Formats: sequence, C-alpha cells, structure tokens
Amino acid sequence: MTEACGEARRIGEVMRRARVLQRRSQKEVAAALGCHQSKVSRLESGRGTEDIRVLRAVAQELGIPPGQLGLAAVPDVSAADFGAEDMRRRTFLAAGVVAFVSPADSVVARDELVQALLPGLDPAGTAAPLDTTVLRKRVGEARRLFHTCDYTALERMLPGLIADLRKAAQDARAMDAFSPLLATAYQTATSLLLKQRDQGTAWLAVGRAMAEAERSGDPLILASSVRVQAHVLARERHTAQAVALVRRTADQLTGSYDRRSPEYLAAVGLLLLRGATAAGGGGDRAATEEFLSKEREVARYVSLDRPDAWATFGPTNVALHEVSARVALGDVGLALRAAHPLMRRRIPVPERRAALWLEVARAYSRQGHLAEGYRALCVAETCAAQDVRRPAVRDLVAEMAARDRRRTLPGLHQLSRRLGVFA
Repeated sequence: MTEACGEARRIGEVMRRARVLQRRSQKEVAAALGCHQSKVSRLESGRGTEDIRVLRAVAQELGIPPGQLGLAAVPDVSAADFGAEDMRRRTFLAAGVVAFVSPADSVVARDELVQALLPGLDPAGTAAPLDTTVLRKRVGEARRLFHTCDYTALERMLPGLIADLRKAAQDARAMDAFSPLLATAYQTATSLLLKQRDQGTAWLAVGRAMAEAERSGDPLILASSVRVQAHVLARERHTAQAVALVRRTADQLTGSYDRRSPEYLAAVGLLLLRGATAAGGGGDRAATEEFLSKEREVARYVSLDRPDAWATFGPTNVALHEVSARVALGDVGLALRAAHPLMRRRIPVPERRAALWLEVARAYSRQGHLAEGYRALCVAETCAAQDVRRPAVRDLVAEMAARDRRRTLPGLHQLSRRLGVFA
C-alpha cells in the first residue's frame, strides 16, 4: 500500500507541475481532455492514476514524456498489453528517480492516519492513560502542532490520539465527554490533509468529524465541523454548496453577541471566515462581502489567539481572511492595501503569520512583481518552514520561477530547487 500511494502521488505531482509551468488551470486542462475539472483534481492528488488510457491522454495534452508517468514509450498499446504496461509502470515508479515522493516515514505516517480514520476498525492505541484530562491535553497539543505548522509531528501523533479517543468513547457512559474531543481530532486531521492536498482522505476525516459533532450535541463543535466540511467542499470547487452550508449554519448561531461566551463567538466567527474564503474562491463577490460584514460584527465582541478548537479569531484574522478573499477574487491591489497594516502587526500564531505572507506573495506574483513576491515567500518560510513546503505553495513557487526566464532572482530558483519544483 505504501508503494502504491507513493507511485500515485509522484504521478500527480508530475501532472501538476507540467500544468502549472504551462500556466493552465485545471478547468482548461479538463476541457481539453473532455472531462470534469474534479477529474483533473483527483489525478493531481494521486487518485485514478491506475487508468493507463487516461494517463496517455494527459501525457499527450500536457506534453509529458510517457516515461515520466511510467508508460511505455510506444504510442499505441493494444488492450492485451495494458496489463503488462501497468506492471512496467509500477516497477518503474517503484525503482526510478522519484523527485516528488514523500519521505518513507511520511508515507508510513499517512497510511497509519488513514487506518485510524477508517470506520469499523479498531486501530492500536498508545497505551497512554484514557482519562478525560489527559486526552483533552493531547487534543490541545495536536491543535498547537497545527497552528505552529509542525505537520510532520502532527501526522505522527494523530493516529495514536484518534485510536485512544475511539477506545475511550466505546463506553456509552463516557460518550458525552469524548465525542467533542474526537470531533476536534477529526477536524484537525481534516485541516492537515487539506494542507497536504489529500482531499480524498479529508472527505473521510470530515465525515467522522461531523458524526461525532452531531453525537456530542454541542453547537460549537458542530460549527467547527461544518467549517472544515465547507473547506473540503470549497477545495473540490463545490463553492455554492460550501457557501449555502456556512450560511445555513451561521443563521442558526448568530445573534445576541453581547451575551455569548468568547468561545461561542470565536466558533461562529471562524465559520463565517470559511464562508468568505469559499465565496471568494468561487468568484461570488456578493457572498464574500456578506460574510466579511458579519465577521467584522462578531469580531467587535471577541478576540482569541489560542491554539485550541476555536482559536485565532478576532479583528486580525478577519483582516487576514479579507486579504485572502481579495486575492481569490483577483482584486490584488485591494488585497495588498488590506495586508499592509497586518505586516506590522503582531500575529502570535505561526500558521496565520505564514498565511499572510503567502497571500502577499500570491498578490505580488499576480501583479508581475516577482521580486516583492519572492521576498514575501522568504518571510513566510521564516514563519513556518513546513507550510511553505505544501503543494499549493510549491505550485506558486514553480509558477514564479517559470516566469523569471532571465533568472534575475537566483534566490527564487534556489527556493524552487529546495522545494523540488523546477522551472
């Protein structure tokens, strides 16, 4: 299983790199192939790459040498030979030069996380104490690892944590205590998987999160689970569904802000933030402005910057999400204007600091200001080195390096090589 996952991810990375370097969107490539955009998205995330006919079509469309996808060099392969070619492809990918495969320990950690998320299984726990206090501290530590962008440690920690929480929740009398903690652990897993562009496993994780949130009956846990579900929907380009989900849930929770707890307000605020970014990514200006307006209203009553389930909400995070939404809408001038005050503001959560500078880099890149964009990338890397190594940022770096044809920014090309993307 580990080998197959590594092969599929490598193929997906090759496809993604070829598309980005040609400055083509997934939608454009999908139209050329005669399929839906979600098909291209799945291929780039390493799903569906066992279909050799599809691989050949992609290779031809993007100009990828067949050998880079483990395909035979001959253009026509009879149906009888597809099994043999598939075997050659797997052998090649397992033994060839794999520039984009994750380290072996990372792949093992991912497999363990997938196993922990599968329903009906009883994954091995850590033999740590299963009392509520200890498990709550461990869930808090998982959230801290996410907010500090220590994704490697988080991926190693989550399988054992989830297994222990599931074991503790088997006692019906303890379900009320452990369902909220399990939901938060699943939410954290979803967010991590989205960072790693593994939407397939993210769907599995968010399904578990929603089930535990509903079981808990806690509106704050439910709001947090809806938030990550909307994030998964938006990543799969189901923007309208994501916006409708956030709007429907927020309508049930908003109001009487002056009488709500800080945790309640932060949960509602973070849900609205997700609505704004989903709407911005889908080009829905009206919905984006609607959510931003509601966020500002909630932020008048609360400001939290703690690494827990409802943390990092307040005026600063509202402003940061406005930057992200403006970039997504293509209003890069407005985005940079909103970002400038944040650049001088103290942002205590590393993941949020990195997010700001990455959006600034994206905005400058869209303006054609590659030098300023590269400087923003450097700041982001000092904030959270692992965040800069995730697939979305690697795509940005590859695109910027490809546009610097005269190689006027040697540091940008060095960064590109460090990240394993080459212009």
